[in-house]
Amino acid sequence: MESYPVDIDIDPEQIVRWLMVERQRGASRLDIGAWRLNQGRPIEPRMEDGFGDEEREDLNDEVTVAQLVITPSHTGEGWRIVVSVEVELEPIVRGEDSAEEEREPIDLDTFYLDFIRSGRGTASVAAEAESTEAEAHLDRLVHTIETNIHVPDDLLSKAGRVL
Repeated sequence: MESYPVDIDIDPEQIVRWLMVERQRGASRLDIGAWRLNQGRPIEPRMEDGFGDEEREDLNDEVTVAQLVITPSHTGEGWRIVVSVEVELEPIVRGEDSAEEEREPIDLDTFYLDFIRSGRGTASVAAEAESTEAEAHLDRLVHTIETNIHVPDDLLSKAGRVL
């Protein structure tokens, strides 16, 4: 089944803080995975940098990309929310202890402290759904996060609502 983007407008910090409260409550209806990756990319030419073409070829901007992926614990619901943060670091010379481009798993607290609370970088939120039903589940979850509602799992199942 193919996913399509869902337009949501919610603050990344609000999502992460809500998840942290849910985790403290022991809520288990969401799966959360986070990782970070350091990667280099060529520096864009700027007049003010004073580097020649050869010097610029040896430099990379180092960027740290972190992502938090939220999916339902029940497979088949067909949606996900991705919080991404990109932090530009100092330019580096290629070959100088350049870190391998490998995803490093991190926990929710590390994601919050290093990337959200610190205010470093550019954060964004994206969502995908595989069906209109999945989009409805996603809309309910986003509303729950926006209004900061923390409903016990047993009340959700009695009401017939699944986030």
